[in-house]
Amino acid sequence: MTLQEAQAQVDTWIKTVGVRYFTELTNTAILMEEVGEVARIMARTYGDQSFKKADMAKDLGDEMADVLFVLICLANQTGIDLTAAFAKNLEKKTVRDADRHKNNPKLQGPAGTGPKP
Repeated sequence: MTLQEAQAQVDTWIKTVGVRYFTELTNTAILMEEVGEVARIMARTYGDQSFKKADMAKDLGDEMADVLFVLICLANQTGIDLTAAFAKNLEKKTVRDADRHKNNPKLQGPAGTGPKP
């Protein structure tokens, strides 16, 4: 599925199952909530926090998909073509960071083994 197809599919879903889009401000708040759920799983799976019973059944992929869904809603609401925006953003990063990461001693060797500041 392309980003364009995902945007169209979300729009169709919203207009049929979802009735209408929430306001942009509401969707922004929901996006922050969903990102927080991803962060909670990451902190417990890869970080130092332990799982609470309520978090044990959480699915990282499902939570990431929630983030993507709400982000697509916001893109649709604000007239953003995510395909074009992503291509432009990747080009910006490629030009800006052409040598930056290659020359970063912190990124030499396996992850987590670079020099500490």
